[in-house]
Amino acid sequence: MKRFYKDVSVSPVGDAFAISLDGRPMKTPQRNQLAVPMPGLADAIAAEWAAQGEDIIPASMPLTGLAQGALDQVESERDRIVGRIAAFADSDMLYYRADEGQQALIDHQAEHWDPLLDWARQRYDVGFNLIHGIRYEAQPEDTITRLANVVEAQDGFTVAAMLSLVGLSGSLIATLGLVEQTHDSETLWPIVNLEELWQEQQWGRDDVAVGMRNLKQAEFEAAARFLELSRR
Repeated sequence: MKRFYKDVSVSPVGDAFAISLDGRPMKTPQRNQLAVPMPGLADAIAAEWAAQGEDIIPASMPLTGLAQGALDQVESERDRIVGRIAAFADSDMLYYRADEGQQALIDHQAEHWDPLLDWARQRYDVGFNLIHGIRYEAQPEDTITRLANVVEAQDGFTVAAMLSLVGLSGSLIATLGLVEQTHDSETLWPIVNLEELWQEQQWGRDDVAVGMRNLKQAEFEAAARFLELSRR
């Protein structure tokens, strides 16, 4: 799509801050007004639109996409989306360790993953079952319930960020570390990509895999930034 506007502005509307193009309020795909409660987030979204060249490239505006998701999908389908996020309480990638014959990888996983799980144990008073290999084993019911309640307690903008973060990382625990501001995206990204990085160390670099991981990292960092800007 060709750029059709000159100016981008932010103005207060009730308790929110609306983004306008040439003075006309923007709408989401579901025709909600693109207005967010946080002025810093509104300014950042406006900056994405102001930075567009002759062509509008939606992929270069991740904050806009996440805000639209919060205002459209989370607002109208909150229970389903919360359920998708909370499902990772039973399938977090940090639970799954290498087969018992791969002791070096098991030790590497324990070194980098156990501190994050230990934090979650203390923070939420939960326990975890660690699994060697790819077989499924259910997590304790209390763990699933308590972590699901934590997800349910978040506001719509945080939920939108969490949906992206768990999808990219495979880890609700890592995502909660960002939500709780005890961990940052720069620290967490190599942790949730530990096995892929380990394989690279053992067998060499795959340029295609690296390129895909870099794209996912950019999305992960954008979602983490959205989360930070969404704090009231």
